Amino acid sequence: MPMMTSLSGFPEFTPEEKILEDELISRLTKVFELHGFSHLETRAIEPLSELERKGETSKEVYVLSRLQDKEGKEDRKNGLHFDLTVPLARYVLENSHLLRFPFKRYQIQKVWRGERPQEGRFREFVQADIDMVAAETLPPQFEIEAPLIMAQALDSLPIPTPVVHVNSRKILQGVCNALGIAHVEGVLQVIDKHDKVSPDDFAGMLSELGLDTSQVQTLVNLADICGADESVIQQVRDLGLQDDLLEEGLEDVARMLRSVPDHEKGNVVADFKIARGLDYYTGMVYETFITGAESYGSICSGGRYDNLVSQGKRHFPGVGMSIGLTRLISIILANDWAKVSRQVPTCVLVAVDSEETRGQAENVAWKLRARGINTEVSPTAAKYGKQIKYAVTRGIPYVWFVESGEVKNLINETQESAQADTFTPAPDLLKPQVIANYE
Repeated sequence: MPMMTSLSGFPEFTPEEKILEDELISRLTKVFELHGFSHLETRAIEPLSELERKGETSKEVYVLSRLQDKEGKEDRKNGLHFDLTVPLARYVLENSHLLRFPFKRYQIQKVWRGERPQEGRFREFVQADIDMVAAETLPPQFEIEAPLIMAQALDSLPIPTPVVHVNSRKILQGVCNALGIAHVEGVLQVIDKHDKVSPDDFAGMLSELGLDTSQVQTLVNLADICGADESVIQQVRDLGLQDDLLEEGLEDVARMLRSVPDHEKGNVVADFKIARGLDYYTGMVYETFITGAESYGSICSGGRYDNLVSQGKRHFPGVGMSIGLTRLISIILANDWAKVSRQVPTCVLVAVDSEETRGQAENVAWKLRARGINTEVSPTAAKYGKQIKYAVTRGIPYVWFVESGEVKNLINETQESAQADTFTPAPDLLKPQVIANYE
């Protein structure tokens, strides 16, 4: 028999890690629904033509081939979706007659990308997205709400303080207009690499675009401006550039900073080197970094798009943000930022006195389960010591003894009488707990 080998880039979590993932999804879902987002799940497969609308290369798409297609005459090409934005665009267009706009949805699903696996990058991973899509006109308030909602959602997770960095494509376009730079897309791509290269290399890459010394220096100065209060707006104006689109973008960012609630102050900052490399963003753009762990890069990104969801004369502008959840979990695990209290959901193990009385143990278990208490019955009628060891090994906090009508708390080593109809576990022992493990 050939040796089984793991598939690189396709992570498989341990039970504890899966509990962590489920808890993170639960916390994100709670925040998203607090803000009125509906849950959506789309199919995993999309036509290749739809997947390529976003400007990605075909090398990143897992293309599917079916025997029926090979034998038939139709040349139909489908692939696994590599993000959740393209499926959303297709879904909105196909179901616009059924939806109520503005349409606010959250989506937490697996996506697939055929890129080289490396630390923090996977071929199969879970994304968590929110998007707000409107018919024809997108309320400006949505561009403000998106990063505030994500800041709250990320703040609920067991990670050090997340900070959302905000910019506007209007500012970047306006600066290029004022400087007389025609190759705007090239400038955006270079600015997007700012934190990945040295200052000298950054300036050199701008020079390679044919920019003169003054243009390069202005863009370098712009990229260095970052802060949580409106003083950064004046710093951009002090560059001495005049352009209507630039001023419009500055007003958008200023309004964003004024809207940050007191409890989120410092968690949302203006950062004028945030560009987002994809060319379909038209307004505000966002990147999110973990305080003290900025070297990992952005854990959550997004922006406004006006033309991605369109067909003929129909336009559905939107704004959204996306968390690479599997990547974030890998960062949490690598830094030991969280631990799970136990590896199984079981709260109570009902001990079995003998195989002849197993039915009594099962009866107790069913009563506990009916009250929402996760319960196992011991697989064997071994000595109590071995059954307790079984519970300890699995992290089960309670052992129930049917004959004596008592339950033992293995955490504090106490034992007391109990009835299946009234027993209430300690709140922190009822379900596995995800415990933050950082200062």
